[in-house]
Parts: sequence; structure tokens; C-alpha cells
Amino acid sequence: MDLNTVLEVRDARNGGVWRPGDAWLGGGTYLFSEPQPHLRRLIDLSRTGWEPLQITPEGDLEIAATCTIAQLSRYARNAPWTARPLFEQCCRAFLASWKIWNMATFGGNLCNSLPAGPMISLAAGLDGVALLRAQTGALRQVPVADFVVGAGRNVLEPGELLRSVTLPARALSCRTAFRQASLYGLGRSAALLIGTLDQVDGTFTLTVTASSERPVRLRFPLAPNAEAVREAVEYAIRPDEYFDDIHGLPAWRRHMTFRFAEEIRRELIECETGR
Repeated sequence: MDLNTVLEVRDARNGGVWRPGDAWLGGGTYLFSEPQPHLRRLIDLSRTGWEPLQITPEGDLEIAATCTIAQLSRYARNAPWTARPLFEQCCRAFLASWKIWNMATFGGNLCNSLPAGPMISLAAGLDGVALLRAQTGALRQVPVADFVVGAGRNVLEPGELLRSVTLPARALSCRTAFRQASLYGLGRSAALLIGTLDQVDGTFTLTVTASSERPVRLRFPLAPNAEAVREAVEYAIRPDEYFDDIHGLPAWRRHMTFRFAEEIRRELIECETGR
């Protein structure tokens, strides 16, 4: 897509005052996919030199906003974490072309804040915390589960930048379960649920994405039965909060959400306890 209203592309390292019509440019796979008539200037992040992925002294995984999906997939492939399979499962949920796979960024997927964003699913499902940087340089941290507030909406202020997301070591050591449904074999996710089981205290967590307009996190300190999980999902997501577009009707998305929630509960709870 030729963005013929853009008058300037500026290197993000040079600083400057944020103004109306500006946009951060990461991989550009969304920006250049459709007209952006409101844009006048792109602030290019590609030369920032941020390390795509690194382990902190605490053993957490820090993922830079500019990390590509291909980089994340390669890095996680040989990682020692119990939660390792979840990374490839979420990366493959893109069903992306080679170009998207190698150019789309982790941060861009979060900032687009679409219900089907699989990096949102991954980060929310593993207790990710987003680091945001304002134009003043002030930093704030927001759980990824609270970062997205609706379809295409998030908590970013004008000019604020998503710098990175940190996944805690404890979440990386959890057992995980993954379920995803699409209307078509190569279609966008209509429901994507992630379950985790903490191997330290046995906490079971269920994260609902794609079917709902925002990520929904449900925690169970004690192993829940089927009724408890169903009631929790029913209470947390109203029928009118299920997403509605050409990739799936709300009633079907709701049905798949309940179905996957129970499948995940059985996989992580009943297989663990042998009940």
C-alpha cells in the first residue's frame, strides 16, 4: 500500500516532538496493508538496536517490541522452559506468509489490539507485563491482560511507546494447554484459549482471547471442577462481549469458549491428578 499522505519517515533514535499524524513504524505489516489517510509522519523503530529477546538476571524473558515472529519462534524452539510449546503454537496461529512471519513484530501485534492477535494470547497467558514509555521518558508497567481494553483499543496514550514485554520465569515453568478454532483451515482465530498450571502452588489459570473483545484471565487457586470453570467463564464474559465479525458469530464463539475451557481443564487438572 502506498501511503501517499506520509510526508516524512524519521529515525526514532533522533528524538523530536510527537505531533498529530505521527505513528510508530515497526515491521509495517499492518501500516502498509491498508490506507492510513490520517498519517503524516512515520517514526521508524527498526534501527533502535533493541535486543529482540533476553533473559533477565531474575530468569524472566524480556521480549522487545521490535522482535519479529520469526525471531521469537527460533529462540523458543530450544528453550528449556516447560511452557516452550506454547510459543510455537501461538506463532503458528498467525497462519502468516513468509513476509509477515519475518517482518511482523511482537509489539505491533499487541498494539493493533485485535481480538485474534496471537501474541496478545501468548503474553496474557503467561502473565506478561508490558513496559510503556511516554514522550517525557516516563515509564509505566501494565499487565498485558489489562493492556488491551477492546477490539482495536488499548491503554496507550498519544505518543506512548510499547518498549517490551516481560514474561516471568515462574510462568515459563508452568504446564500449558492450547486450543484454537477458526471457521476455515487457514482462517483467523475465532477462539483461542490458553491454560496454565503452576507447578509450585497448583494454581490453574485460564486465558480467553479471540472469542472475546479483550483478554479475560481466570485464576483458580484450587483445582476447579467442570461446573466451577463454566460458571467463571459465564460470569466473566457477558453474551454481548463475544466478538462479532465475518470470522465467527458470537454464539459460536461462546460455544467454542466453553468447550475449550473444559478441554483445557481436563488436560491440565484431571491428567495431573489422575481423577
